[in-house]
Amino acid sequence: MRVDGHALFVNSKALRLANITAGSTLPGGEVLLENGEPTGVLVDNAMQFIKRVIPRPDNTDKARMLLNAQKTCFALGLTTVSDAGISPDEINLIDSLHRTGKLKIRDYAMISLGEPNLDYFLKRGPFQTDRLTVRSFKLYADGALGSRGACLRQPYSDRPETGGFLLLAPSELERVTKLLYASKFQANTHCIGDSANHLMLDLYGKLLKGKNDRRWRIEHAQVVSPEDVVKFGQYSIIPSVQPTHATSDMYWAGDRLGPIRVKGAYAFNDLMKQNSLIAFGSDFPVEAPNPLFGFHAAVARQDAKNFPEGGYQMENAVDRKSALLAMTRWAAYANFEDQLRGCIAPGKQADFVILDQDIMTVPNQKLRQTKVKQTWIGGERVY
Repeated sequence: MRVDGHALFVNSKALRLANITAGSTLPGGEVLLENGEPTGVLVDNAMQFIKRVIPRPDNTDKARMLLNAQKTCFALGLTTVSDAGISPDEINLIDSLHRTGKLKIRDYAMISLGEPNLDYFLKRGPFQTDRLTVRSFKLYADGALGSRGACLRQPYSDRPETGGFLLLAPSELERVTKLLYASKFQANTHCIGDSANHLMLDLYGKLLKGKNDRRWRIEHAQVVSPEDVVKFGQYSIIPSVQPTHATSDMYWAGDRLGPIRVKGAYAFNDLMKQNSLIAFGSDFPVEAPNPLFGFHAAVARQDAKNFPEGGYQMENAVDRKSALLAMTRWAAYANFEDQLRGCIAPGKQADFVILDQDIMTVPNQKLRQTKVKQTWIGGERVY
């Protein structure tokens, strides 16, 4: 699987098991062909052909994975994670592991979109425990820029025969957002390309109409047309972004988008100005889970080798205070958890970390070297 989860490369045996031929099609996906035959590369929804025939892990496997992942997260100073699209069974598993005390990390779980999930949770409504928040659905408008599945308003600069595609029809995205607006759930939509962002900002706007406290989110907001940036502020839409995407993609993003359009990509500072806040994450396992890598990418706009000198599109770097808030207080606000945590204050849950150096003062080139000495959740030391 491609690192961003939006493409698969499989062998001929897998193609046969999944009955994939040159004529296999699925809306919102692509089976890449060469000389009229499948190459084994499947993009976005076409991956479903393969996923149907791959054995799925059971709850014992999933519990083991979760507890191993928790160890990694604690060592990196993470006290809360956002799960971007999981099933009701997985939510119930996480809740059960929380109740046994084995799983201690807090989880903001976005429900995977699907008719059974909608029926189940819209009747049940949002709920929140001490460690689990379930009040949002994860929607996918398009795919990824790297695999050219991101939906653009104009064709790709390095593949002019395509402009990417939507994973769901606009009518379906509109239907779902109307259902969510009639509920108390948040809509959190994956939007990479400027066409996907344009569509979803307008669909959100038709429902939200103006300033509001629904805290609907655009996940990634990766390529946004200049005229669409202001819509985040007009409709109180939260940009939920991953700073390391900018420094991972900077080597080739200009090839995909061209020199003019790329200026509207990874525009964290412009997006932050709209509501005076932005939410930061890492997008692991697509990127490394270390939040300090994202902190460095946000303020220095450089990779692990401090490239490029002077930073990448520095007009959209953010200052250190804003980067810290985006990973703490503003992130909690985006999760409807700001009354519980997000800052160290009387009455808030005692979730905090102790670092070996002050990330507000050390030179940029030393930020990624920061080590976590201790991690605490609810007043309990977990690392």
